[in-house]
Amino acid sequence: MLERTKHKNGTQITFVLSSEHPAGDVSVVGDFNDWQPGAHPLTPRPDGHRAVTVVLPKGQQVGFRYLAHGDYWFDEDTADGHDGHNSLLHS
Repeated sequence: MLERTKHKNGTQITFVLSSEHPAGDVSVVGDFNDWQPGAHPLTPRPDGHRAVTVVLPKGQQVGFRYLAHGDYWFDEDTADGHDGHNSLLHS
Protein backbone atom coordinates (compact mmCIF):
# COMPACT_ATOMS: atom_id res chain seq x y z
CA MET A 1 0.00 0.00 0.00
CA LEU A 2 1.15 3.53 -0.72
CA GLU A 3 0.36 6.64 1.31
CA ARG A 4 0.91 9.98 -0.42
CA THR A 5 1.16 13.55 0.79
CA LYS A 6 1.56 16.28 -1.82
CA HIS A 7 3.89 19.17 -1.02
CA LYS A 8 4.80 22.29 -2.96
CA ASN A 9 8.03 20.81 -4.34
CA GLY A 10 7.21 17.11 -4.45
CA THR A 11 5.35 14.17 -3.01
CA GLN A 12 6.00 12.29 0.22
CA ILE A 13 5.47 8.58 -0.43
CA THR A 14 5.14 6.09 2.43
CA PHE A 15 5.56 2.45 1.40
CA VAL A 16 3.52 0.22 3.71
CA LEU A 17 3.46 -3.59 4.07
CA SER A 18 1.97 -5.94 6.62
CA SER A 19 4.29 -7.10 9.37
CA GLU A 20 3.85 -10.77 8.44
CA HIS A 21 4.20 -11.01 4.67
CA PRO A 22 6.81 -11.39 3.48
CA ALA A 23 8.66 -12.57 6.55
CA GLY A 24 11.99 -11.01 7.46
CA ASP A 25 13.59 -7.74 6.46
CA VAL A 26 12.20 -5.77 3.50
CA SER A 27 13.53 -2.63 1.85
CA VAL A 28 12.24 -0.48 -0.98
CA VAL A 29 14.75 -0.08 -3.77
CA GLY A 30 14.46 2.25 -6.74
CA ASP A 31 15.60 5.18 -8.81
CA PHE A 32 15.38 7.46 -5.74
CA ASN A 33 18.17 5.53 -3.94
CA ASP A 34 20.23 4.35 -6.93
CA TRP A 35 18.81 0.82 -6.47
CA GLN A 36 20.84 0.27 -3.29
CA PRO A 37 19.40 -2.65 -1.26
CA GLY A 38 18.93 -1.75 2.40
CA ALA A 39 19.04 2.02 1.84
CA HIS A 40 15.34 2.34 2.77
CA PRO A 41 14.34 -0.53 5.09
CA LEU A 42 10.74 -0.80 6.21
CA THR A 43 10.43 -0.49 9.99
CA PRO A 44 7.58 -1.46 12.35
CA ARG A 45 4.72 0.99 13.02
CA PRO A 46 2.36 0.92 16.01
CA ASP A 47 -0.53 -0.21 13.77
CA GLY A 48 1.17 -3.54 13.03
CA HIS A 49 2.48 -2.64 9.59
CA ARG A 50 5.99 -1.84 8.36
CA ALA A 51 6.77 1.37 6.51
CA VAL A 52 9.37 3.75 5.14
CA THR A 53 8.91 7.23 3.69
CA VAL A 54 10.74 8.99 0.84
CA VAL A 55 10.18 12.38 -0.78
CA LEU A 56 10.12 12.51 -4.57
CA PRO A 57 10.73 15.77 -6.43
CA LYS A 58 7.71 17.19 -8.25
CA GLY A 59 7.16 16.00 -11.82
CA GLN A 60 9.27 12.84 -11.72
CA GLN A 61 8.49 9.27 -12.63
CA VAL A 62 10.48 6.68 -10.70
CA GLY A 63 10.75 2.93 -10.82
CA PHE A 64 10.97 0.82 -7.68
CA ARG A 65 10.53 -2.68 -6.25
CA TYR A 66 10.55 -4.27 -2.83
CA LEU A 67 13.42 -6.56 -1.82
CA ALA A 68 12.83 -9.11 0.92
CA HIS A 69 15.02 -11.63 2.69
CA GLY A 70 16.36 -14.36 0.40
CA ASP A 71 16.69 -12.08 -2.65
CA TYR A 72 12.89 -12.06 -3.12
CA TRP A 73 11.91 -9.10 -5.34
CA PHE A 74 8.27 -8.08 -5.70
CA ASP A 75 6.09 -5.25 -6.98
CA GLU A 76 3.52 -2.91 -5.48
CA ASP A 77 0.00 -3.61 -6.77
CA THR A 78 -1.18 -0.06 -6.02
CA ALA A 79 1.63 1.66 -7.95
CA ASP A 80 0.77 4.17 -10.68
CA GLY A 81 1.89 1.65 -13.28
CA HIS A 82 4.30 -1.12 -14.21
CA ASP A 83 6.81 -1.21 -17.05
CA GLY A 84 7.23 -4.98 -17.20
CA HIS A 85 10.17 -4.90 -14.77
CA ASN A 86 9.35 -2.36 -12.06
CA SER A 87 6.51 -0.62 -10.30
CA LEU A 88 6.20 3.07 -11.28
CA LEU A 89 5.32 6.22 -9.32
CA HIS A 90 4.53 9.70 -10.64
CA SER A 91 5.16 12.61 -8.29
